Amino acid sequence: MVIKSATFVVSNTKVSALPEANMPEYAFIGRSNVGKSSLINKLVNQNGLAKTSQKPGKTQLINHFLINEKWYIVDLPGYGYAKVSKTSREKWEKFIRAYLTKRENLQCVFVLIDSRLEPQKIDLEFCCWLGECGIPFALIYTKADKQSGVKTDQNVSKFHKSLKNWFEEIPPFFVTSSETGLGREKILEFIRQVNEDFVMPIIEKPNNNTQTS
Repeated sequence: MVIKSATFVVSNTKVSALPEANMPEYAFIGRSNVGKSSLINKLVNQNGLAKTSQKPGKTQLINHFLINEKWYIVDLPGYGYAKVSKTSREKWEKFIRAYLTKRENLQCVFVLIDSRLEPQKIDLEFCCWLGECGIPFALIYTKADKQSGVKTDQNVSKFHKSLKNWFEEIPPFFVTSSETGLGREKILEFIRQVNEDFVMPIIEKPNNNTQTS
């Protein structure tokens, strides 16, 4: 897939204020500082599209980016940043879960996993929650350039082994690097294939008619 355009559309915390659900949509989420913004920028070949920061927890909104005028990338707040207040964390979790469970045109959630780490409980629990809710997801292992391929393969295998405690099949997965572009084409090809099967969701509008006696 060739990325011809990538533009910021809107940021908010309200599902009701999201763009019309008339195009396929792909959400990106992971633990804070997993390299999410850098990966999104690499996918679209636009360094400043998603804001990157050395400070974890910077993304606090649902950010929509329109790609090729045909589909959306959605940058979601990272989870698991300990220095965020409990109130803020609960607020974020509430609107993230509302978005993931209510967004009719959401085709896949890309869960980003730091390939340098042993399986993290918070990542496994989030994947299990997606599975319980019936939300399609794929795994993206980030920062593969920071270590040997052997070490990356070992950590990926360990994560998959842990997932098999809950899942019969491992979801699609991609090993990536925002520095080298590793995995970029495979992710875009995956999205292209899903886009081909996209069917416009039927969204029921509230009935404002009232009966009078």
